[in-house]
Amino acid sequence: MRINHLTTPAAVPATPSHHFAARFAAFILAVTVFYVDTFTSIESAIAVLYVIVLLLAAESLSRKGIWIVSFVCGSLAIVSYFGTHSFSPDFPSLLRLAVSLAALLITCSLILRNDRSRSDLIASHAALKDSERRYRSIFEQSRVALWERDYSQVRSFLMGLKATGVVDLREYAAARPEIISHCVALIRTVAANAAARDLLGTIGEIAPDGSMRRYLAPNDVTFLELMVAIFNEENSFEGKGNLMAADGQTKLVLMSMTLPDDSSKFDRIIVGMVDITEGEMTQKALLEAQAELTRASRAATVGALSASLAHELNQPLGALVVNAQTMLRWMDRDPPDLAAIRRSAERMIRDSKRASEIIRNTRSLLSHEVQVPERVGLPELIAETRALMDHDLGREDVTVDVTYGPGARTVAAVRIELQQVLINLISNAIQVMAEKDVPRRRIVIETERRDDRSTVISVRDFGPGISEEAMARLFEPFFTTKATGMGMGLSICKSMMEARGGDLSARNHTDGGAVFEITIPMSENADD
Repeated sequence: MRINHLTTPAAVPATPSHHFAARFAAFILAVTVFYVDTFTSIESAIAVLYVIVLLLAAESLSRKGIWIVSFVCGSLAIVSYFGTHSFSPDFPSLLRLAVSLAALLITCSLILRNDRSRSDLIASHAALKDSERRYRSIFEQSRVALWERDYSQVRSFLMGLKATGVVDLREYAAARPEIISHCVALIRTVAANAAARDLLGTIGEIAPDGSMRRYLAPNDVTFLELMVAIFNEENSFEGKGNLMAADGQTKLVLMSMTLPDDSSKFDRIIVGMVDITEGEMTQKALLEAQAELTRASRAATVGALSASLAHELNQPLGALVVNAQTMLRWMDRDPPDLAAIRRSAERMIRDSKRASEIIRNTRSLLSHEVQVPERVGLPELIAETRALMDHDLGREDVTVDVTYGPGARTVAAVRIELQQVLINLISNAIQVMAEKDVPRRRIVIETERRDDRSTVISVRDFGPGISEEAMARLFEPFFTTKATGMGMGLSICKSMMEARGGDLSARNHTDGGAVFEITIPMSENADD
C-alpha cells in the first residue's frame, strides 16, 4: 500500500555548455557597453547596461564571482567616465555615473539575496523531503497498526448538526440510528501501514472508495464515541473497539488519535491501533481462574472448619458418653446412688454447654461476628479446664501442677477460645506422653506477666520433645506427627490467638519435654 503525496518538481540542472554560453554573452555585452560608453558620443547612462551583464553572468557564478563581476563592471564604468570626461566632469555626466553604479550595487545585492533565499529554499525542501521520508519509514515500519484517515467530511457534517441546534449527539443518534452509517460512509482511509494489514488481513487494503465500513464490527459503540469527541471538538480520543478481520474474526483493539485544532487538517489524521484481543482473553481466563480458586478456597475453608469442629467437639462429646455410662452404672446400684448420678448429670450438662459454645464460636467465625473479649480469671479457667479433662488425665495417669505468677491472674480474652487452646495443648501433652510410654507423666501449667504488655500461659509436658523437622512445620494446617491426627488443632489455636493480637509458640525445655506458650496481650479489661 502506498501513500500518495505531492512533491515539487526538481529544478533542471544547468549544463556546462549553458554556463559557458551565458558567460560568453555577458563578456561580449560588457565589451560592447564599454566601447559604446567610451568611444561614442552618446550622452546617456549607457553604463546601466552593465546590470544586464551581471544578470547574465550571475546564473553560472558563485557569490564571490558575482562580487567580482560587479566590481569589474563598476570599474569599467568609472574608467570609461574618466576616459571621456578627463578630469573636468559636469554634473549630468557625474549623475549618470552615479545612477549606473547604484544600479549595479542594487542588482548585485538583489542577486546575492535571491541566491541566499534560493539556497535556504533548497535546504528547506531537502529537509522537508528527508523529514517526510523518515516519517514514511516510521509509519511503514512501526509494529503498531497505523492508519491515515480523512475525517474532513464527517467533521463538516457533525458541525452542521451542531449549527442546527443539536446539543447531545448520543441522544440524537439514538433517535436516528442511520446517522452512524452515514458518518461511517463519509470517512475515507488514505493509507495503512504493514502492521495494519497484518492486523486485519487482506481486508486491510484500502477499499476503492476508501470507506472503512467493511471492517467495523456491527453494533460497536466505539465509533459513536469517536463521533462525539469530534462533535465536542475535543483534542484527542482513546477507546476500545471491535474490528472485523478478513477471516471474519472479531478483534478487540485499543484505538487512539489526536484531533487537530485546525479544521483544515482533518483530511489527514493518524489513527493508532493496538491488538489487545489476547490480553483481554488472558485477563478473562485469569478472572475465571480466580473465581475457581475462590470456590476451591471456600471448599478448603469448609473442610478445615469441618475438621476443626470434629477436633474440638471430640472431647466434650467423648466426655458426655463417659458421664452417661457412669450415670448408668450408678443407677444400676441397689439402691441407686443419687448423689453420684447428680454429679454425672451436672458434668453432662457442662459438656453439652461446652459443645454448644464451640458450635456458636465456629458460627461467629463464618459470619464474621465480632466477639468482644471479657475478663477471664485464669485460676477459674484452668480449674474448669482440668475438670473437663479429668477423664483423659485419669485414664493415662497424668498429674497437673499449676503455678500462678504475680500479676497474672486475670486477662482480657474470649473465654471459649482461650479454653479451646488450653484443652488442645493439654490433650496433646497427654497423648504424646502416652505414646512414648513416659514414666513420669506430668503436665506443668504456669502463668507469668511480662513487661506490662502481655500475660503468658505455658503448658509443659515431660515427653520426648519436638524434633527439628516437626518444629519447622508445627503450626501448618494438616501437619501432624500422630498416626490418627488431622493436624488442625495447633494451626487453629495459633490462628485464634493471632486474631486477638496474641500468639502461640513452641520450644523444647532444656530439661526435656516440650513447652507451648500462649501469649495474651494486656488490655484495660485486665487487672491484677
